[in-house]
Amino acid sequence: MKITLAQINPIVGDIDGNKEKIIAAAQQSKGSSLVVFPELSLCGFPPYNLLGYSDFIERCEKAVDEIAERCDTIPLLIGAPVRNNSGKGKPLFNAAVFLHQDKRQIFKKKYFNMSRHRGDVSTFESDYFEPTDETNILQLGCMKVAVTIGEDLYNVGDDEFLMTNRIDDFEEKPEIIVNLAADRFDYQRADKRKEILRMTALKHEIPLIYVNQVGANANLIYDGGSMVFGYMGYVIKSLPFFEEEISTFDCELFISMKREDNQVIPPKMELIHDALVLGIRDFFRKQGFKKAVLGLSGGLDSALVIALAAKALGPENVMGILMPSQYSSDHSVTDAIASAENLGCQYHIVPIKTAYDAFEETLKPIFKDLPFDVTEENLQARIRGTIVMAMSNKFGNILLNTSNKSEASVGYGTLYGDLCGSLSVIGDLYKTEAFELCRYINRDKEIIPWHTINKPPSAELRPNQQDTDSLPDYPVLDAILYQHIELSKSAEEIIEQGFDEVVVNKVMKMVYRNDFKRFQIAPVLAISPKPFAMREMPIVKK
Repeated sequence: MKITLAQINPIVGDIDGNKEKIIAAAQQSKGSSLVVFPELSLCGFPPYNLLGYSDFIERCEKAVDEIAERCDTIPLLIGAPVRNNSGKGKPLFNAAVFLHQDKRQIFKKKYFNMSRHRGDVSTFESDYFEPTDETNILQLGCMKVAVTIGEDLYNVGDDEFLMTNRIDDFEEKPEIIVNLAADRFDYQRADKRKEILRMTALKHEIPLIYVNQVGANANLIYDGGSMVFGYMGYVIKSLPFFEEEISTFDCELFISMKREDNQVIPPKMELIHDALVLGIRDFFRKQGFKKAVLGLSGGLDSALVIALAAKALGPENVMGILMPSQYSSDHSVTDAIASAENLGCQYHIVPIKTAYDAFEETLKPIFKDLPFDVTEENLQARIRGTIVMAMSNKFGNILLNTSNKSEASVGYGTLYGDLCGSLSVIGDLYKTEAFELCRYINRDKEIIPWHTINKPPSAELRPNQQDTDSLPDYPVLDAILYQHIELSKSAEEIIEQGFDEVVVNKVMKMVYRNDFKRFQIAPVLAISPKPFAMREMPIVKK
């Protein structure tokens, strides 16, 4: 018996396109006893409130019918929303649909636990999908296959390694477990996921087939990494991260105990790099965009983003805009030029002094003799924002935001200035991680100028400015932010670890005063266990 893992990259809402992708994968897998696709692969994950539109569900139903007709000789297990016709509960089921010849069987999801496993605070699953206690057993020839979806296979409760999961509910032990998943990427998740799946196979002594979605949909990135586990929890087949792949294996591997595992989970920076490149590429490709523009300051963040964008889109499709002011250093201009030229990207130099002077003259009758302060600093940022948006409008390039997570956490950015953009590429990356990622990119040769990496960070909005004038050193700041944001530690708990009380309280105040800014920034590519997208906080609070 042969089973095919179809690790595909669907587009949310592109039901016709996803249908054709499923059919193509099925045709490629002729001779398999079963072809398994990811969770909600027909409509793409996450569909959010598209599920509330009847025509969306009707299109899904028609697509299932067409797949069944065109692939009638190939046994398929596809993820799709299915109507709940019982008249009770939520309107839909998150389902796995088995199709073969005239047979159609629906398997429904039991558990919904998005905040832990998806990294997304949306409640769309509990809003639209009715959970079920039905036992999902597919009779595949002489084999009983337990069909699970997403968190059905993950242990539920406070200890995800010890608490029960859906396999414990089965009265009769299945011979294979199949899991259709849409498990989003974070840089800690791959190791944890592999261990959870391994322990599930080992606990029940049942081979396990895990098929995960790959690709990025808006801010959420799915890393693939589908796997097949043997009876004793060892991996006998694995698919690559961040790539589509259709791969078939023979179930005799379960009996022979032969291992074919070639999945080595890459180091953190390699995972983050590949995830961000995929995130940019799919954000553009899935919306029909081709070209990007961004402001190039000569600093580390913009140099990092242009390098990632060039990798994702091709350097010929990325434009950098240098916008020096009277406060810009000579090395910032030369570093910015080097960033673009090292990559082969187009760039333009647009000085902002004339525009800035015009604003000063316009505001002078009102400001009179008031001293220079953050107002004039923000004016420069907003002039730059206007220029890059003008470039975006005129040439059709999509503006990439270059702010990092450290800055976003404490509000170190200007609304409608350097915070503008259509996609925030490194907004879930702390500054210290941005430094580390730059060094990873430069591991073989200088792509990002080393001078950019090694010089003290500065916004250059006033004479001799450095980031440390307003913020603690980034290693200290990021350590405090990590404790508070990723580990949910209070100020008191962080201080108890030995951090300076004054510094901690200052950072906490900045974090809590700037939720209104984070609420307005572009979608942030989520790569951490705790992106701001899943940290819903009240904007007005005390």
